[in-house]
Amino acid sequence: MKEKFINSRITSNGEKRAWVDLTALKTLWFNTGTLCNLACANCYIESTPKNDALVYLTFAEALEYLDEIKQDNIAVEEIGITGGEPFMNPDIIRIMEESLKRGFKLLVLTNAMRPMMKCEGELLRLKGEYGDQMTLRVSIDNFKQELHEEERGDKSWKPMMLGIKWLSDNGFNIDIAGRTRWGEDEAELRDGFAAFFKEHNIKINAHDQKQLMLFPEMEGNIDVPEITTACWDILGVNPDDMMCSSSRMVVKRKGDDKPSVQACTLLAYDQQFNMGSTLKEASRAVYLNHPHCAKFCVLGGGSCSA
Repeated sequence: MKEKFINSRITSNGEKRAWVDLTALKTLWFNTGTLCNLACANCYIESTPKNDALVYLTFAEALEYLDEIKQDNIAVEEIGITGGEPFMNPDIIRIMEESLKRGFKLLVLTNAMRPMMKCEGELLRLKGEYGDQMTLRVSIDNFKQELHEEERGDKSWKPMMLGIKWLSDNGFNIDIAGRTRWGEDEAELRDGFAAFFKEHNIKINAHDQKQLMLFPEMEGNIDVPEITTACWDILGVNPDDMMCSSSRMVVKRKGDDKPSVQACTLLAYDQQFNMGSTLKEASRAVYLNHPHCAKFCVLGGGSCSA
């Protein structure tokens, strides 16, 4: 059998590969760099304290994309910030504040540990000025400490708990990103998280799919089917519901002179998903030529945006 995910337009069986058109750019993600205070067991972007394959995005570089949105009247509603751990980027607060000043909703992904807590004064100031415009999504892989630490490492639970409690006690908008890697069904996971939130007085509704997002795993060694144009009808899935129909991600690769725009938050390194240096260039269709497209998005129903 021919190897899968080789030809961007044709599957290994000779069928037309599915693609997704950009219907409207609603969410623009800034990847602030792959450096992180943790080295997780299965990080989709391989972030570690030493991985700087994606270097820190500067305030000036982010500003160019915010200006392009304004100049070209692009219908962006939300700025998402991811990493690595975004709060390790020295320009993070300036990038956040400029996004909020311009009226965008802001979603920041964080592990809520020491790098975030070092910014507590600035975060309280931004919350006071912009309120519900800003949401922080905290990674809690499982409501059980031993499983969370199985993914994130020993001694990762207590500092995360301090951070999530601080956010909740101070009235921040919080979402949680959990994982489905341990085999529990969704109802069991949500009930477990609900009991956990109640026990610790964390103000999150575990049965709200936005407040608690449960992500499928993206393990590269698992065989997944390629998605053909016929699959949309067979699976009852609408291509307009895929992440790449409404979002793009800005990254800065180590050694590059300037940032570029990736089709997807999950595919930061794959050059076939590098769509150029501007949002205008990145407005073309995305062919689903990667296992993550199939497992996470089409079959798993995953989305990094709300």
